[in-house]
Amino acid sequence: MKKITDALLYGILDLGYVADSDAERVTSEMLAGGVDVVQLRAKGWDENEIEALGTRLLPLTESAGIPLIINDFPQLVPSIGAQGAHMGQDDYTVTDARWRAGRALAGEVPLPLIGKSTHSFAQAVAAEADGADYIGFGPLYATPTKPGRPAIGLEEIARVHATVRIPIFCIGGIKLENLDSILAAGARRVVIVSGLLQASDIAGYARRVKERLLTASK
Repeated sequence: MKKITDALLYGILDLGYVADSDAERVTSEMLAGGVDVVQLRAKGWDENEIEALGTRLLPLTESAGIPLIINDFPQLVPSIGAQGAHMGQDDYTVTDARWRAGRALAGEVPLPLIGKSTHSFAQAVAAEADGADYIGFGPLYATPTKPGRPAIGLEEIARVHATVRIPIFCIGGIKLENLDSILAAGARRVVIVSGLLQASDIAGYARRVKERLLTASK
């Protein structure tokens, strides 16, 4: 299983963009393109539906050796067999989420990954201090994925990378067209949602992003 510290491109299977019937195909294309992490985000779905979909996706991600992360519902991690959960600022604390995600697995496998969304330098520092395994940092640009959330721009990217030592995945309005500017500002890992999910060739789009990330990380 790929380590989060080795991940560069974080993909989100967002059911706001992808139909349930298309979930396996889109996930397979993301994996074929070199996505290093897959998060299942299903806003407005109930736990049973998310659990069922996560169970369908797990064989695909496990076969590729890529972590499957569940958004918002750490308690579903044990039943799905996923590798971790991702929390927003208004969700469970890192400690609480880790307990919920790992309570049925303790002593059997490594504790699950817990990621945290952060929207400022202070939140990023706090998430690391709270024990998060990685953070999302953004939104860098306004994005329909986070309606009403103001963009934070590129100015703090270098500062947060100089201070926070856990993996930082920049997020929010990132696309191939602006990726070079984001990398020039100091980013080394990114999350891409709509740009990837709405691409006519998802695997090809992911490959082009991954190539730029690999070049920037050298």
